[in-house]
Order: sequence, then C-alpha cells, then structure tokens
Amino acid sequence: MNQLPANVEKVSDIVKVLNGGIEFYKNSIHKVTGQNIQAMFRRMIEEKQQAVTALKPYLPESAQRESNDADWIVRLRSMYSRLREALESPSDQIYIEQLEEVEDRVLRVIDSALETDPPQHYACELRRIRTRMQQCHDEMRSLQHATAC
Repeated sequence: MNQLPANVEKVSDIVKVLNGGIEFYKNSIHKVTGQNIQAMFRRMIEEKQQAVTALKPYLPESAQRESNDADWIVRLRSMYSRLREALESPSDQIYIEQLEEVEDRVLRVIDSALETDPPQHYACELRRIRTRMQQCHDEMRSLQHATAC
C-alpha cells in the first residue's frame, strides 16, 4: 500500500467533490435532451469514477468507508438546478452551467491538495488526475459556449 499523504483531509475532499459530480451528472443525464450531451455526461461520470478509484489507496481505511460521501456544495448546485428547472422552462443550459461550475470546483480542490507539497507518488497521481479533470472542464466550458442562447 502507498504511504498515505500527511493531509488526508485533502484526499477526502477531492473524493467527495468527485462523488458529488458523479451524482450530479447521473441525475442530470436524464434531464438533458441532446444525445450528444448525454454521451458527454456519461464520459464525465466515467472519468470521475476512475479518479475516485485512483485516489482510494491514498485514503486511510476509516476514510475509505466514507468515500461515497458527496460534497455538499455540489449537492447544493444540483438542487439549485432542479429548482431552476421547475421555475423556468426546462433547458439543457441550466444543467450545463452548473456542471461547468462543478468542474471548476474539482480543479480547485485538486490544486489545493497540490499546494500542500504532497509526497511525490501522490503528487504524480494528483497531476495525472488534474490533467484529465482539466480536459473535462474544457469540454464542459466549450459545451456551455456552444449551447448558450
């Protein structure tokens, strides 16, 4: 097993944000109308699931039991999207905007963990994950611009 990073809380935060993103994408996939958007959401779910799997060895056993928890801010964004959809006419844009913000949050928590000067093997894994999450972010931002009214 890998040596656990000194600041396990950061790993836990990343996993919670990723889980929140997975949950939000899963809830949103049935709300959007475009098949291409649904396919993109499935790819985002898969990327985040792979990242969670890659980070689990860096969590202590006690935190691994809680590793299915989702970030409350991401859950709040999901609820906000459902509320907006109920008050406005349904639109893919509602979900795309909020999911792009989730992608921003994922990058911020990874960057925060990298700022703590983590052990090299853990930092390498974080940078690898961050590269993939940056690509997800860029895809969501492009989708947001492409679907803006």
